[in-house]
Amino acid sequence: MYMAYGWPQVIPLLPGSCPSSQRIVYLKLAGKLLLVVSPSHLELWGSSQQRVRLGKYIRDEKSVREEGENLQAVWSPDSKLIAVLTSSFFLHIYKVKFMDKRIKTGERQPSELCFASMSLLLSEQVPFAGEDLFVSNFVRDGKTMLLGLSDGCLYSISWKGEFGGAFTIGSQRSDSNDDRLLPYTLGNGLVSGVDSAAFASDDKISTKSAIVQLELCTLSKLLFVLDSDGTLVVCSVNKKGLKYTESIKAEKKLAGDAVCASVASEQQILAVGTRKGAVELYDLSQSVSLLRTVSLHDWGYSADYTGPVNSIAWTPDNSAFAVGWKSRGLAVWSVSGCRLIYEPLMNGTSAIQWDEYGYRLFATEEASCDRILAFSFGKCCLNRGVSGKTYIRQVMYGEDRLLMVQAEDTDDLKLLHLKLPVSYITQNWPVQHVAASEDGQYLAIAGLHGLILYDVRFKKWRVFGDVSQEQQIHCKGLLWLGKIVVICNYIETSETYELLFYPRYHLDQSSLLCRKVLLGKPMVMDVYQDYILVSYHPFIIHVYHVKLYGELTPSSKAYLELSTVRELSIMTAKSHPAAMRFVPDQHPRECLILRGNGELSLLDLVDGRERELTDSVELFWVTCGQSEEKTNLVEEVSWLDYGHRGMQVWYPSLGDDPFIQEDFLQLDPELEFDREVYPLGLLPNVGVVVGVSQRMSFSASAEFPCFEPTPQAQTILHCLLRHLLQRDKNEEALLLAQLSAEKPHFSHCLEWLLFTVFEADISRKTDARHWADLFSAAGISTTLFEDCFQRRWYRTAACYILVIAKLEGPAVSQYCALRLLQATLDESLYDLAGELVRFLLRSGREIEQAPTEADTLSSPKLLGFLIFGSSHKKSSLDKSSSFKEQSPHVASVKSILESHASYLMSGKELSKLVAFVKGTQFDIVDFLQRERYGCAQLENFAAGLELIGQKLQMSELQNRLDAEFLLAQMCSVKFKEWIVVLATLLQRSEVLYDIFRSDLRLWKAYSMTLQSHLGFAQYHDLLQILEEKLSATAGEGSSRGSIS
Repeated sequence: MYMAYGWPQVIPLLPGSCPSSQRIVYLKLAGKLLLVVSPSHLELWGSSQQRVRLGKYIRDEKSVREEGENLQAVWSPDSKLIAVLTSSFFLHIYKVKFMDKRIKTGERQPSELCFASMSLLLSEQVPFAGEDLFVSNFVRDGKTMLLGLSDGCLYSISWKGEFGGAFTIGSQRSDSNDDRLLPYTLGNGLVSGVDSAAFASDDKISTKSAIVQLELCTLSKLLFVLDSDGTLVVCSVNKKGLKYTESIKAEKKLAGDAVCASVASEQQILAVGTRKGAVELYDLSQSVSLLRTVSLHDWGYSADYTGPVNSIAWTPDNSAFAVGWKSRGLAVWSVSGCRLIYEPLMNGTSAIQWDEYGYRLFATEEASCDRILAFSFGKCCLNRGVSGKTYIRQVMYGEDRLLMVQAEDTDDLKLLHLKLPVSYITQNWPVQHVAASEDGQYLAIAGLHGLILYDVRFKKWRVFGDVSQEQQIHCKGLLWLGKIVVICNYIETSETYELLFYPRYHLDQSSLLCRKVLLGKPMVMDVYQDYILVSYHPFIIHVYHVKLYGELTPSSKAYLELSTVRELSIMTAKSHPAAMRFVPDQHPRECLILRGNGELSLLDLVDGRERELTDSVELFWVTCGQSEEKTNLVEEVSWLDYGHRGMQVWYPSLGDDPFIQEDFLQLDPELEFDREVYPLGLLPNVGVVVGVSQRMSFSASAEFPCFEPTPQAQTILHCLLRHLLQRDKNEEALLLAQLSAEKPHFSHCLEWLLFTVFEADISRKTDARHWADLFSAAGISTTLFEDCFQRRWYRTAACYILVIAKLEGPAVSQYCALRLLQATLDESLYDLAGELVRFLLRSGREIEQAPTEADTLSSPKLLGFLIFGSSHKKSSLDKSSSFKEQSPHVASVKSILESHASYLMSGKELSKLVAFVKGTQFDIVDFLQRERYGCAQLENFAAGLELIGQKLQMSELQNRLDAEFLLAQMCSVKFKEWIVVLATLLQRSEVLYDIFRSDLRLWKAYSMTLQSHLGFAQYHDLLQILEEKLSATAGEGSSRGSIS
């Protein structure tokens, strides 16, 4: 999991020699180096702790004029050669040579100091120069480069500058049609897949369409070829490399509207960006089956606003991916579909690249070649590979800091930025491993070398006293064994691995408790009490028992002995383990395995049998046996997992099957996590899951927002209480309630428990007879509804609508729901109004289709929302619920919603309008198009700017977000008057520049208006910025005119 923090950094690039293309040609990270290719020059930057320009190569004006601007580029795997293809089809090959000079860490470097040189080795025109073709990007291996041509061919070039010539992709006939697309079972009855017609594997797979992008997955030996018609062809490549072009065979074809693609090689997931702005994820290990689709549509950003997907970049660990859109926007998503950040980059996103460790995301803008944006990220301790316990401390870590949740009060969680001491991090940048002790009192942090401990209680750091000892430690993993920190150390001289055991009170060779040499590089490790698990490639498991002799005190001498208690060697074709955890027992006999592809299974450590439990899991927490405190409220839970389905809980059973899965997504709608909240871990003593979401703060003096990760708590007590009651564990339930009575959210949990019991016992579809019995005693449902309606108890009244639909029929419930919809809109209860809209549209369709029963309306999710409020997750209306359906039922809903939208727009109640649109999924784009000269019209710019500025105070974060949302909608319908007003309020100079550069008369009128009103003095800085940009554009245009 990745969360941005702080202000984005702007890296200035050298000005070009009047390039016709205002766009970065190539952006690539390799280790600690960043290569930027602009239309007229190349720059090499350091991407590590010191971000300085290492070297440059500037082409002279004659070279640019005669051989064309840089068009495409590629960097060799060893970072020593750079190949550039120009717009006149000249191939340039540059050599990179590094100097002996070293960057002085922590010091400002002279601007003209050069650490690397670039020299031109080859300049030669390619053979297809006169054939009126255009080209795709390059892909490469150590010997060969490939690029696609607009005639549907690929062209091969060696790194020596030898032209291999053009060739077409061969095809390979499949022996069976059954492997064209195998549906991939996601669990819980969910099957993901696409129509088999979308894929093919036959002799006609290659086409003559123009090739617009290539993507190479070296690990899987796959080449992805994207055509201009949106077709993606998956090709196999010879294991010896791209040089053997005759071996490149088309295997499958994905028909669609793809515009770019990127592969997560470790997880075997293909991300495909589309013209509609969505990203589709495909499982390459399961015959290229569709996993899921993510987009910004549910957040109100249409494809007209964002444009098509322009670039996709996976994080180094393949657990998240960044997406850039051509017109506007940059986002980062987890594999499960959680939106981690969104930045409305107004210039569009051209290219994106993660650094070596995933701490920085570098982005270039579509309409700019003078800068690079660098976003700082913190990573979550996902317990992959090392045992970073998160039961007590929820920790993320950045390149030089920890971001730790302070959880003393779950109603007011805060994120503490804890910077590492400069003396340590300067020499050992960046942070690579973090683990919290089981009692939560100590944190172990490892950088490039050594180790540092942090005492949370006393806020003190502890490091190695001997720097030479510190430099000998290359930490590859961390564990806590009680009060002992365990380091997995890599010895460079012998290329071996070992475990080092240090007491937390003294980091020194003299206090080393034990040194254990390992068989090889460990894949994953875990610890439980006195047992340590180490797993090696391909799948060898060793379980050690640790025995301590002596006391762990500074005044006594202690030492450890390790004895092997289990050894397993398992032959399997499954994905490699990403994490393994002991299932707590006196003598652990089982462990959980999370594999790289998201599969969660249970392994018997005695006989080696493995049982699959579920899939599509990102992380999990083993909760039973993890705390000896009596206040542990989650002891009844075996473990929880999180993935694309949300949170799932596993309870132990007394039957033959020791584990029973219960899906919170079905049973507990309130536990659904917002798709912008990612869980970090558990607080067992208060029974909550702690998550983190992205928030932003704005400053009038800054172009970009400041990213502020914000922790949030979500209770699970009601789920635990229900579990105990369902299993007749009344005494345990009473004890848990007594322990929880003083905890936050306790009363809310009891309300939820009451609701779930009521829903389970009475409102099931199969128990319709109980509804009549209940309300014969309680009263007539319509009478009860009317009483609540008159008292303005609208949420309670909404609950009766489901009962009325059951007992009185859908026509009566529709009448009541329409009345209630109008009332909730008048009271600005837009979340409740949205649920009523969905109910009305759904029941209206059922009336038209003459259903046999009305009990399909009894939705637990809806009922839960109506009683206790909205769960965070919003789902958009499907196409069948479109307001364009002009049935009488839909027409009534549409009339009410449009009338309310007109009322809000006429009064310029814009914050309410945004809440209304988001709550009800109202089609504001269609509304704005029809009301352009009606209630949405702005008669006067100055009056409109003043009025809307009063309605939307830009000093408040929520108002700025509302203004951004409205600006997105106005851009979709090209509503220029509103765009100018909102962009002025937000001080979005890029948006205003795009409007004024083509209409200077409008710019003059705009400038005069702002200068002539005293109340608009705050916008004078904005005017100055626009004046400079427009003057530069005018100057560039005149110089080009004089040249021509």
